[in-house]
Amino acid sequence: MLKFFRRNEDKDKEMTTKAVQKSRQTWFGKMATLFSQPSLDAATWDELEELLISADVGVATTMKLLETLKTRISEERLTDPAEVMKALKDEMVYLIDFEDASETLEAPEKPLVILMVGVNGAGKTTSIAKLTQIYKESGKTVILGAADTYRAAAIEQLQVWGERTGADVIAHQFGADPGAVAFDTIQAAKARGTDVVIIDTAGRLHTKFNLMEELKKIQRIMERQGVGSHRVLVTIDATTGQNGLIQARAFTEAVDCEGIFLAKVDSSSKGGIVFGIADELDLPILFIGTGEKAEDVATFQPQEFVDGLFSDGDES
Repeated sequence: MLKFFRRNEDKDKEMTTKAVQKSRQTWFGKMATLFSQPSLDAATWDELEELLISADVGVATTMKLLETLKTRISEERLTDPAEVMKALKDEMVYLIDFEDASETLEAPEKPLVILMVGVNGAGKTTSIAKLTQIYKESGKTVILGAADTYRAAAIEQLQVWGERTGADVIAHQFGADPGAVAFDTIQAAKARGTDVVIIDTAGRLHTKFNLMEELKKIQRIMERQGVGSHRVLVTIDATTGQNGLIQARAFTEAVDCEGIFLAKVDSSSKGGIVFGIADELDLPILFIGTGEKAEDVATFQPQEFVDGLFSDGDES
Protein backbone atom coordinates (compact mmCIF):
# COMPACT_ATOMS: atom_id res chain seq x y z
CA MET A 1 0.00 0.00 0.00
CA LEU A 2 1.31 3.45 -0.88
CA LYS A 3 2.08 5.02 2.49
CA PHE A 4 1.47 8.52 1.18
CA PHE A 5 -2.20 7.70 0.80
CA ARG A 6 -4.67 6.74 3.50
CA ARG A 7 -6.64 4.32 1.37
CA ASN A 8 -9.17 1.73 2.44
CA GLU A 9 -7.65 -1.58 1.37
CA ASP A 10 -10.98 -3.39 1.38
CA LYS A 11 -12.42 -0.71 -0.90
CA ASP A 12 -9.44 -0.98 -3.25
CA LYS A 13 -9.85 -4.76 -3.37
CA GLU A 14 -13.56 -4.47 -4.11
CA MET A 15 -13.01 -1.89 -6.85
CA THR A 16 -10.23 -3.97 -8.42
CA THR A 17 -12.35 -7.12 -8.47
CA LYS A 18 -15.18 -5.22 -10.12
CA ALA A 19 -12.87 -3.55 -12.65
CA VAL A 20 -11.44 -6.85 -13.93
CA GLN A 21 -14.86 -8.48 -14.27
CA LYS A 22 -14.76 -8.52 -18.08
CA SER A 23 -11.30 -10.08 -18.09
CA ARG A 24 -12.40 -12.67 -15.52
CA GLN A 25 -15.47 -13.63 -17.55
CA THR A 26 -13.47 -14.15 -20.73
CA TRP A 27 -9.83 -15.23 -21.03
CA PHE A 28 -8.94 -15.72 -17.39
CA GLY A 29 -12.15 -17.55 -16.63
CA LYS A 30 -11.23 -19.98 -19.38
CA MET A 31 -7.78 -20.41 -17.84
CA ALA A 32 -9.35 -21.28 -14.49
CA THR A 33 -11.48 -23.89 -16.24
CA LEU A 34 -8.34 -25.53 -17.63
CA PHE A 35 -7.14 -26.25 -14.13
CA SER A 36 -10.42 -27.84 -13.08
CA GLN A 37 -9.44 -30.94 -15.09
CA PRO A 38 -8.18 -34.03 -13.24
CA SER A 39 -4.80 -33.81 -15.01
CA LEU A 40 -2.78 -31.62 -17.37
CA ASP A 41 -1.41 -32.67 -20.74
CA ALA A 42 0.31 -31.11 -23.76
CA ALA A 43 -3.00 -29.82 -25.10
CA THR A 44 -3.57 -27.99 -21.82
CA TRP A 45 -0.28 -26.14 -22.15
CA ASP A 46 -1.01 -25.20 -25.75
CA GLU A 47 -4.41 -23.84 -24.77
CA LEU A 48 -2.98 -21.95 -21.80
CA GLU A 49 -0.39 -20.34 -24.05
CA GLU A 50 -3.08 -19.33 -26.53
CA LEU A 51 -5.30 -17.86 -23.79
CA LEU A 52 -2.46 -15.84 -22.27
CA ILE A 53 -1.55 -14.34 -25.63
CA SER A 54 -5.21 -13.67 -26.44
CA ALA A 55 -5.56 -11.87 -23.09
CA ASP A 56 -2.83 -9.43 -24.22
CA VAL A 57 -0.10 -10.74 -21.96
CA GLY A 58 2.16 -10.59 -25.01
CA VAL A 59 4.13 -13.35 -26.71
CA ALA A 60 7.49 -12.70 -25.01
CA THR A 61 5.96 -12.34 -21.55
CA THR A 62 3.78 -15.41 -22.06
CA MET A 63 6.80 -17.52 -22.98
CA LYS A 64 8.71 -16.26 -19.96
CA LEU A 65 5.77 -16.93 -17.64
CA LEU A 66 5.22 -20.47 -18.92
CA GLU A 67 8.92 -21.32 -18.80
CA THR A 68 9.13 -20.16 -15.20
CA LEU A 69 5.99 -22.09 -14.30
CA LYS A 70 7.24 -25.32 -15.88
CA THR A 71 10.56 -24.99 -14.04
CA ARG A 72 8.71 -24.59 -10.76
CA ILE A 73 6.48 -27.58 -11.51
CA SER A 74 9.55 -29.71 -12.16
CA GLU A 75 11.45 -28.54 -9.08
CA GLU A 76 8.47 -28.87 -6.73
CA ARG A 77 7.07 -31.95 -8.49
CA LEU A 78 3.61 -30.49 -8.78
CA THR A 79 0.98 -32.76 -10.33
CA ASP A 80 -2.32 -31.54 -8.92
CA PRO A 81 -3.90 -29.01 -11.34
CA ALA A 82 -5.02 -26.92 -8.36
CA GLU A 83 -1.42 -26.67 -7.18
CA VAL A 84 -0.27 -25.75 -10.67
CA MET A 85 -2.89 -23.02 -10.87
CA LYS A 86 -1.75 -21.61 -7.54
CA ALA A 87 1.83 -21.66 -8.83
CA LEU A 88 0.71 -19.82 -11.97
CA LYS A 89 -0.98 -17.15 -9.87
CA ASP A 90 2.12 -16.84 -7.69
CA GLU A 91 4.32 -16.30 -10.75
CA MET A 92 1.89 -13.73 -12.11
CA VAL A 93 2.01 -11.80 -8.85
CA TYR A 94 5.80 -11.99 -8.80
CA LEU A 95 5.95 -10.58 -12.33
CA ILE A 96 3.95 -7.44 -11.48
CA ASP A 97 5.06 -6.90 -7.88
CA PHE A 98 7.69 -4.17 -7.58
CA GLU A 99 8.94 -4.07 -4.00
CA ASP A 100 9.89 -0.40 -4.08
CA ALA A 101 6.69 0.76 -5.78
CA SER A 102 5.31 1.99 -2.46
CA GLU A 103 8.04 4.62 -2.35
CA THR A 104 7.50 5.92 -5.88
CA LEU A 105 5.14 8.72 -4.92
CA GLU A 106 6.44 9.48 -1.46
CA ALA A 107 7.39 13.13 -1.04
CA PRO A 108 10.35 13.99 1.21
CA GLU A 109 9.64 17.67 0.55
CA LYS A 110 6.86 19.66 -1.00
CA PRO A 111 5.65 20.28 -3.52
CA LEU A 112 5.78 16.85 -5.08
CA VAL A 113 5.49 17.52 -8.82
CA ILE A 114 3.97 14.84 -11.05
CA LEU A 115 4.12 15.02 -14.83
CA MET A 116 1.39 12.98 -16.48
CA VAL A 117 2.35 11.83 -19.97
CA GLY A 118 0.58 9.65 -22.50
CA VAL A 119 -0.93 9.80 -25.97
CA ASN A 120 -4.04 11.84 -26.63
CA GLY A 121 -7.16 9.80 -25.93
CA ALA A 122 -5.50 7.50 -23.39
CA GLY A 123 -7.54 9.00 -20.55
CA LYS A 124 -4.73 11.17 -19.22
CA THR A 125 -6.83 14.12 -18.04
CA THR A 126 -9.38 11.89 -16.33
CA SER A 127 -6.53 9.98 -14.69
CA ILE A 128 -5.23 13.29 -13.33
CA ALA A 129 -8.65 13.87 -11.76
CA LYS A 130 -8.55 10.41 -10.18
CA LEU A 131 -5.05 10.98 -8.83
CA THR A 132 -6.18 14.35 -7.48
CA GLN A 133 -9.07 12.64 -5.73
CA ILE A 134 -6.72 10.17 -4.03
CA TYR A 135 -4.46 12.94 -2.74
CA LYS A 136 -7.41 15.04 -1.58
CA GLU A 137 -8.85 12.06 0.30
CA SER A 138 -5.46 11.74 1.99
CA GLY A 139 -5.63 15.32 3.22
CA LYS A 140 -3.17 16.70 0.66
CA THR A 141 -3.57 20.00 -1.17
CA VAL A 142 -3.31 19.84 -4.96
CA ILE A 143 -2.75 22.32 -7.80
CA LEU A 144 -3.14 21.29 -11.45
CA GLY A 145 -1.21 22.71 -14.40
CA ALA A 146 -2.83 22.73 -17.86
CA ALA A 147 0.36 22.36 -19.92
CA ASP A 148 -1.35 20.58 -22.83
CA THR A 149 -1.72 23.96 -24.50
CA TYR A 150 -2.01 22.56 -28.01
CA ARG A 151 -5.61 21.47 -27.42
CA ALA A 152 -8.10 24.02 -26.11
CA ALA A 153 -10.38 21.12 -25.18
CA ALA A 154 -7.66 19.66 -22.92
CA ILE A 155 -7.39 22.92 -20.99
CA GLU A 156 -11.15 23.15 -20.60
CA GLN A 157 -11.46 19.51 -19.58
CA LEU A 158 -8.81 19.90 -16.87
CA GLN A 159 -10.58 23.00 -15.56
CA VAL A 160 -13.84 21.07 -15.32
CA TRP A 161 -12.15 18.28 -13.39
CA GLY A 162 -10.49 20.86 -11.17
CA GLU A 163 -13.89 22.22 -10.22
CA ARG A 164 -15.25 18.74 -9.54
CA THR A 165 -12.35 17.72 -7.34
CA GLY A 166 -11.84 21.09 -5.65
CA ALA A 167 -8.35 21.65 -7.05
CA ASP A 168 -7.14 24.97 -8.47
CA VAL A 169 -5.99 24.89 -12.10
CA ILE A 170 -3.24 27.11 -13.48
CA ALA A 171 -3.87 27.67 -17.19
CA HIS A 172 -2.70 29.98 -19.96
CA GLN A 173 -4.37 30.64 -23.27
CA PHE A 174 -4.51 28.09 -26.08
CA GLY A 175 -1.12 27.79 -27.81
CA ALA A 176 0.90 29.14 -24.88
CA ASP A 177 4.32 27.80 -23.93
CA PRO A 178 3.86 24.60 -21.87
CA GLY A 179 7.04 25.40 -19.97
CA ALA A 180 5.58 28.74 -18.86
CA VAL A 181 2.49 26.96 -17.54
CA ALA A 182 4.64 24.53 -15.60
CA PHE A 183 6.71 27.40 -14.19
CA ASP A 184 3.66 29.36 -13.02
CA THR A 185 2.03 26.25 -11.55
CA ILE A 186 5.08 25.40 -9.46
CA GLN A 187 5.48 29.02 -8.37
CA ALA A 188 1.85 29.08 -7.24
CA ALA A 189 2.32 25.82 -5.34
CA LYS A 190 5.38 27.14 -3.55
CA ALA A 191 3.65 30.39 -2.62
CA ARG A 192 0.65 28.56 -1.19
CA GLY A 193 2.53 25.73 0.48
CA THR A 194 0.73 23.17 -1.69
CA ASP A 195 1.58 19.50 -1.21
CA VAL A 196 1.18 18.18 -4.76
CA VAL A 197 1.42 19.60 -8.27
CA ILE A 198 0.08 17.54 -11.18
CA ILE A 199 0.90 18.80 -14.66
CA ASP A 200 -0.96 17.69 -17.76
CA THR A 201 1.25 17.44 -20.83
CA ALA A 202 0.68 17.13 -24.57
CA GLY A 203 0.48 13.71 -26.15
CA ARG A 204 1.15 14.12 -29.86
CA LEU A 205 3.15 11.10 -30.95
CA HIS A 206 3.06 12.16 -34.59
CA THR A 207 5.45 14.96 -33.59
CA LYS A 208 7.37 12.73 -31.25
CA PHE A 209 10.66 14.66 -31.26
CA ASN A 210 9.10 18.03 -30.42
CA LEU A 211 6.86 16.45 -27.80
CA MET A 212 9.72 14.77 -26.00
CA GLU A 213 11.78 17.96 -26.14
CA GLU A 214 8.90 19.80 -24.47
CA LEU A 215 8.82 17.24 -21.66
CA LYS A 216 12.55 17.60 -21.15
CA LYS A 217 12.16 21.40 -21.12
CA ILE A 218 9.55 21.17 -18.37
CA GLN A 219 11.90 18.95 -16.38
CA ARG A 220 14.70 21.51 -16.77
CA ILE A 221 12.38 24.25 -15.55
CA MET A 222 11.59 22.19 -12.46
CA GLU A 223 15.27 21.66 -11.78
CA ARG A 224 16.00 25.39 -12.07
CA GLN A 225 13.22 26.08 -9.57
CA GLY A 226 14.79 23.71 -7.11
CA VAL A 227 12.02 21.13 -7.24
CA GLY A 228 13.57 18.24 -5.38
CA SER A 229 10.68 15.81 -5.77
CA HIS A 230 9.24 15.19 -9.23
CA ARG A 231 7.89 12.09 -10.90
CA VAL A 232 6.76 11.15 -14.40
CA LEU A 233 3.77 8.84 -14.73
CA VAL A 234 2.60 7.32 -18.02
CA THR A 235 -1.11 6.90 -18.67
CA ILE A 236 -1.94 3.80 -20.73
CA ASP A 237 -5.39 2.94 -22.04
CA ALA A 238 -6.03 -0.68 -21.05
CA THR A 239 -8.42 -1.17 -23.95
CA THR A 240 -5.68 -0.55 -26.54
CA GLY A 241 -3.64 -3.55 -25.41
CA GLN A 242 -0.30 -4.05 -27.15
CA ASN A 243 -0.73 -0.81 -29.13
CA GLY A 244 -0.90 1.11 -25.87
CA LEU A 245 2.25 -0.63 -24.72
CA ILE A 246 4.08 0.39 -27.90
CA GLN A 247 2.95 4.00 -27.48
CA ALA A 248 3.99 4.08 -23.84
CA ARG A 249 7.44 2.81 -24.75
CA ALA A 250 8.00 5.99 -26.78
CA PHE A 251 7.65 8.02 -23.59
CA THR A 252 9.74 5.75 -21.42
CA GLU A 253 12.57 5.85 -23.95
CA ALA A 254 12.60 9.66 -23.95
CA VAL A 255 12.14 10.53 -20.28
CA ASP A 256 12.69 8.74 -16.99
CA CYS A 257 9.31 7.40 -15.88
CA GLU A 258 8.49 6.10 -12.43
CA GLY A 259 5.23 4.27 -12.96
CA ILE A 260 2.01 3.58 -14.84
CA PHE A 261 -1.54 4.79 -14.41
CA LEU A 262 -3.58 2.15 -16.25
CA ALA A 263 -6.82 3.79 -17.37
CA LYS A 264 -10.13 2.21 -18.42
CA VAL A 265 -9.43 -1.18 -16.85
CA ASP A 266 -13.17 -1.61 -16.32
CA SER A 267 -13.75 -1.30 -20.08
CA SER A 268 -11.17 -3.90 -21.10
CA SER A 269 -11.64 -7.64 -21.41
CA LYS A 270 -7.89 -8.15 -21.80
CA GLY A 271 -6.41 -7.53 -18.36
CA GLY A 272 -3.30 -9.45 -19.36
CA ILE A 273 -1.78 -6.20 -20.62
CA VAL A 274 -0.79 -5.57 -16.99
CA PHE A 275 1.78 -8.36 -17.18
CA GLY A 276 3.18 -7.22 -20.51
CA ILE A 277 3.56 -3.66 -19.22
CA ALA A 278 5.38 -4.67 -16.06
CA ASP A 279 7.64 -7.11 -17.90
CA GLU A 280 8.51 -5.15 -21.04
CA LEU A 281 8.63 -1.62 -19.62
CA ASP A 282 10.03 -2.69 -16.24
CA LEU A 283 7.74 -0.18 -14.54
CA PRO A 284 5.26 -0.67 -11.71
CA ILE A 285 1.57 -0.07 -12.24
CA LEU A 286 0.59 2.29 -9.43
CA PHE A 287 -3.09 2.97 -10.10
CA ILE A 288 -5.94 1.57 -12.17
CA GLY A 289 -8.98 3.44 -13.42
CA THR A 290 -12.13 1.55 -12.47
CA GLY A 291 -14.87 3.79 -13.88
CA GLU A 292 -15.71 7.24 -15.21
CA LYS A 293 -15.93 9.22 -11.96
CA ALA A 294 -13.00 10.83 -10.17
CA GLU A 295 -13.42 8.45 -7.24
CA ASP A 296 -13.34 5.40 -9.54
CA VAL A 297 -9.69 4.58 -8.94
CA ALA A 298 -7.78 1.96 -6.98
CA THR A 299 -4.17 1.77 -5.90
CA PHE A 300 -2.70 -1.23 -7.66
CA GLN A 301 -2.27 -4.30 -5.48
CA PRO A 302 -0.67 -7.23 -7.38
CA GLN A 303 -2.15 -10.05 -5.28
CA GLU A 304 -5.67 -8.60 -5.31
CA PHE A 305 -5.42 -8.00 -9.05
CA VAL A 306 -4.45 -11.59 -9.85
CA ASP A 307 -7.05 -13.00 -7.44
CA GLY A 308 -9.66 -10.82 -9.10
CA LEU A 309 -8.80 -12.17 -12.54
CA PHE A 310 -9.47 -15.75 -11.52
CA SER A 311 -12.18 -15.44 -8.92
CA ASP A 312 -14.47 -13.04 -7.09
CA GLY A 313 -11.56 -12.19 -4.83
CA ASP A 314 -12.36 -14.80 -2.17
CA GLU A 315 -9.42 -17.03 -2.94
CA SER A 316 -5.94 -16.30 -1.63
